[in-house]
Amino acid sequence: MQIEVLMAVAGALLLVSVFANRISTFLGIPGLLVFIAVGMLAGSDGIGQIQFYDAQITNNIGTIALAFILFAGGLDMRWKDVRPVLFRGSLLATLGVVLTALFLFAAAYGILRFDLAVALLLSVIVSSTDAPAVFMIMRTQKTRLRGSLRPLLEFESGSNDPMAVLLSLGALAFLQNSAFDAVALLKMFGLQLILGLALGFVLGKSALVLLQKVCICYFGLYTVFGVGLVLLLFGLVQLLGGNGFLAVYVSGIVVGNSPFIYRRNLIRFHDSLSWIMQVGMFLLLGLLVNPHELLSVMPAGLAAAFFLIFAARPAAVFICLYRSGFGFREKLFISWAGLKGAVPIILATYPLMIGFPDSQFLFNLIFFLVISSVLLQGKTLAWLAMRLHLNHPQP
Repeated sequence: MQIEVLMAVAGALLLVSVFANRISTFLGIPGLLVFIAVGMLAGSDGIGQIQFYDAQITNNIGTIALAFILFAGGLDMRWKDVRPVLFRGSLLATLGVVLTALFLFAAAYGILRFDLAVALLLSVIVSSTDAPAVFMIMRTQKTRLRGSLRPLLEFESGSNDPMAVLLSLGALAFLQNSAFDAVALLKMFGLQLILGLALGFVLGKSALVLLQKVCICYFGLYTVFGVGLVLLLFGLVQLLGGNGFLAVYVSGIVVGNSPFIYRRNLIRFHDSLSWIMQVGMFLLLGLLVNPHELLSVMPAGLAAAFFLIFAARPAAVFICLYRSGFGFREKLFISWAGLKGAVPIILATYPLMIGFPDSQFLFNLIFFLVISSVLLQGKTLAWLAMRLHLNHPQP
């Protein structure tokens, strides 16, 4: 495809997504579903007839987009709100992900009778709460939660992707290699977690010193600094064996909670950039899927979504928040807020890239489950908060 055609098509899809977002507001459905729908309409089964099947490109672009989305989420996170829920949020982001995967695997393998490989990969890939979905729905629906619910949910969703990535790659390694070493996997996870936290904090502090001590003078260069920081930090931490997603999120919290010139402007810039990344990522995911293939996975997808939403996630949340000070209503809402989004779909491209057996079925199954989660949980999140009396009244 010529560069002129590519630019025109990309621009047209972005503009259509902007105005199509009004449809989501009018119908009361999450905007990310509209972005995915636009991508599907432009794809091979839609009116656009764009033939796009490259899982590697989708994975690469999704990784870059997620890094910027998490950094923007960290910038917008107030540390004074996070501190009281740091322990419980960390528990949900680690043990909660493992328990969710374990409970869903038991249902998928023992009750739904999926193959071992499909049941295992499905359970670990959809085990985490998706940061882009939570950030977008919380902000577009203007859900104003009481107490520490919002910081807990945003901190959990922003920090639990490393565990899902590790479990997914570990599951693939286990299925491909008979000499699988669980101890080595645990060591790798520990290294990723420690380096991600430490380097994210140290490099975030270093960037903050530069922002406070060096006058760049032009606001435009501050935005370049922010983009460069995300790219350098993510790439460097990954090369050193840490988790880049966790590092950019931590550095965003460090930078966003300290004073420096043009701070508010920089936060607004990254908020806008986060929207661009989210729209582009969901459009691309919509292009990658073939809608006619989703019909064949509908029964299995609905059953898996049922067990995930109504059993696996609530069980994990109630265990992790035992004696936490949160009441039944708060735990119920946190369980319902375990939205799935782009991250599981991006993780589902790993089996596609290596040509794993049943990878297309698995991708379609996960895609359908994500759509079901966003449509059901995303559409009812604000309503449930109101019914449980957990939201502040709108001014």
